[in-house]
Amino acid sequence: MAILRLTPDREGERCDQFLSRQLPELSRSAAQRLLEEGAVTLRGVRVKKNYKTAPGDELVLVLPDPVEADVLPQDIPLDVAYEDDDVIVVNKAVGMVVHPAAGHPDGTLVNALLYHCGESLSGINGELRPGIVHRIDRDTSGLIIAAKSDFAHLALAGQLQDHSLYREYEAVAVGGFQEDAGTVSAPIGRHYSDRKKMAVDRLRGREAITHWTVLERFSGYTHLQCRLETGRTHQIRVHLASIGHPLLGDTVYGAKKPYPGLAGQCLHAKRLSFVHPRTGERVTVECPLPEYFRLVLEKLRRL
Repeated sequence: MAILRLTPDREGERCDQFLSRQLPELSRSAAQRLLEEGAVTLRGVRVKKNYKTAPGDELVLVLPDPVEADVLPQDIPLDVAYEDDDVIVVNKAVGMVVHPAAGHPDGTLVNALLYHCGESLSGINGELRPGIVHRIDRDTSGLIIAAKSDFAHLALAGQLQDHSLYREYEAVAVGGFQEDAGTVSAPIGRHYSDRKKMAVDRLRGREAITHWTVLERFSGYTHLQCRLETGRTHQIRVHLASIGHPLLGDTVYGAKKPYPGLAGQCLHAKRLSFVHPRTGERVTVECPLPEYFRLVLEKLRRL
C-alpha cells in the first residue's frame, strides 16, 4: 500500500474534486470510491466525498494494492523515444487510442505498454497498468509519457499540476494570424449539449492556457508551434477554434469535411520535457514531424 499526505491548495473545494485534480490518473469516480471505502482521513477521521477543504488540512490517502486490470497485453510495435526503469516516452502514431473504451476494447497504447513493460507498471488508479500521466487524442500524433512505478507517477503528476512538465506541439491552423505570437487564456469545460465535445466555458470551465507562435504562413493556413501551460481535454483544438482558427482536418471543431490525406486534425506532440523523478535532472525528448504532417506542409507551400 502507498500512503500519501496531501495539502489542499484551494479552500472550499470538494474532496473528490481535489483528489482527481491532484492525481490526474485518479478519475473522479475512483476518488469517490476511495472516499466511500474510508481510504482518505483528516486528523484520523474518515472524510466524506462532499467534504470541502479548509486551510491547514492534511489529507492522508491510503492507496490500495493494485489489482490485475481487465486489459490484455498485446504485442503492438511501439516507437519508444525514451525509456528507463521509471518512465517511458512513446511517439504515438495517428489512429492509436490511448485507453481501451467503448468501440476500442483493444489495440490501444495501454495494451501495447502492458506487453512492452511486463511487470513494471504503475497502479495509481487501483489497477495494475501503465500509468498514463497525460493523454493525447486518437488522431493526434507524437510524444506521450507513462510511469512505470507509483513513485514516478506521483512525481510526474505533480509536475503536470505545477506546469513544470513541458509539452510543445506543432499544428496547422486554418486562416492567417496578424501577430507572430500570442496566448489564449480561456477556461475549458464539457460542452453544454454535446457531451463528447469540450468548449470554452467561462462560468464552469477549468483554467486553460495555450501559447502559440507562427512558424510559417501559407495562403489561408498557418503552421504553428503551440505550448501548453495546462492540459485540458482537446485544449489546443478548442482554443484555436475559439479564436477563429480551427485546426486543419478537425471535423469536430472545424470544417465537417475531412481534409484530403489527413485522418484527423493536423496536430503533433513534438517535444516533451520533465524533471526525472529519481535523478532530479531535466530530460527533454523530441521526435520529428511524421510523414502525414510533412506532406501537408509541402502541399501548402505549393499553393
